Amino acid sequence: MKKFTMFIQEHMSFMVFQLFLVLFIMFLYWLDGFRNFNTAVYSISMSMLLTAGYLVGKFIMRRSIYATITQKPQKMEDALIRHGQSPEHRQMMAFTRELYKIYQNEVQTLYASQHRQLHFMNQWVHQMKTPISVIGLLLQEKGELDRESITEEIEKIRRGLDTVLVNARLETFEQDMQIERVGLKTLVQEIVNEHKRLFITNGVFPVISIEENYSVATDMKWMKFVIGQFITNAVKYTFERGKKVHIDAARTAEGLRLTVRDEGVGIPASDLKRITKPFFTGENGRLTGESTGMGLYIATEVCQRLGHRLTIESQLGAGTTVTVLFENGEAGERDDTEDDRRTDGSDEDL
Repeated sequence: MKKFTMFIQEHMSFMVFQLFLVLFIMFLYWLDGFRNFNTAVYSISMSMLLTAGYLVGKFIMRRSIYATITQKPQKMEDALIRHGQSPEHRQMMAFTRELYKIYQNEVQTLYASQHRQLHFMNQWVHQMKTPISVIGLLLQEKGELDRESITEEIEKIRRGLDTVLVNARLETFEQDMQIERVGLKTLVQEIVNEHKRLFITNGVFPVISIEENYSVATDMKWMKFVIGQFITNAVKYTFERGKKVHIDAARTAEGLRLTVRDEGVGIPASDLKRITKPFFTGENGRLTGESTGMGLYIATEVCQRLGHRLTIESQLGAGTTVTVLFENGEAGERDDTEDDRRTDGSDEDL
């Protein structure tokens, strides 16, 4: 009954128009002198009968569509009507299928993002138990408090919190991005000084070889995290004391190329193609037990969204080289006011 009511409501205007059209034709004949009443009734009756036959046939052809849309849907796939008789219905079905594809892509993207975030948070919370437990044990010891060890564990927690915050902001990257001209050497020196304690603890020394007049257009906050991640990995996977982390910049035909090269254990060839995947730790990550597998993934995402080309090369036992190409980099005069922001990143300060 609901199907029939819907069909009548849809075609009510058509039936009224047909009745008006027949009466209008009869009125024209009457004005022309035609006065046969029986013929007029017959004409009106036949017109109504033919119109009714047309509507019944159309209802029979469309009853499957009405049966579908009048039922309560059980799943999203019920929106895909598979039987259409008219070109309009077939076009509408194609349009609905395309909308369904868009909906599925958005749902899958949202699901993957939520799953990644949940997995990362669970893994990070589990990992943070270690420094918290160490701090608790240090506080329970009698005698003088080992402030250096506590500071080191707090630094681990701080770096972990930074990673969590950056991963959360990655979902709204475009809203948080601010491109500006940045002095490359100043930026690297600030990052090195922020990781000074990490260098000292591991007995690794930074070597910065960047010209003063090199500048790049980028987001300073995001690039601080990216370069900081490269430096952290370089130091963390350099197990021998006295080794160095080389941070160089060179001008090429494509732009400014920033390179972070360590003298650590290197990355196995089997892991090299997967190290930028989320949660992939590889063999080196299992050596330290402190890797979440998200650092290089976030760094890759940031570089891609900022338009900076990122490449990673490594040789097992010889170290790893991470390169970021700033295609908009320049080697020009810098504003003197930038010197006020400069901090010394030499080995002597470490």
